[in-house]
Amino acid sequence: MGLGDKFEAAKDKVSGSAKEAAGKATGDSQLEGEGKAQNLKGKGKNAAESVKDTAKDATGQAKGAAGGADEQR
Repeated sequence: MGLGDKFEAAKDKVSGSAKEAAGKATGDSQLEGEGKAQNLKGKGKNAAESVKDTAKDATGQAKGAAGGADEQR
């Protein structure tokens, strides 16, 4: 996950939480809903990037294992 992606995800989560809290405090259900949606958007970005990172790690390990098998021959 790139630094910019991490920043954007964190920004969405923080902004969303703030909007949600403000909506609850003022009784503005629309603002509260927008905050929840933005918070979930940030969490989704984190999850997507984690999947990408895991796939990259698995690919690297598979390549390393294949390279080790060649050395044993």
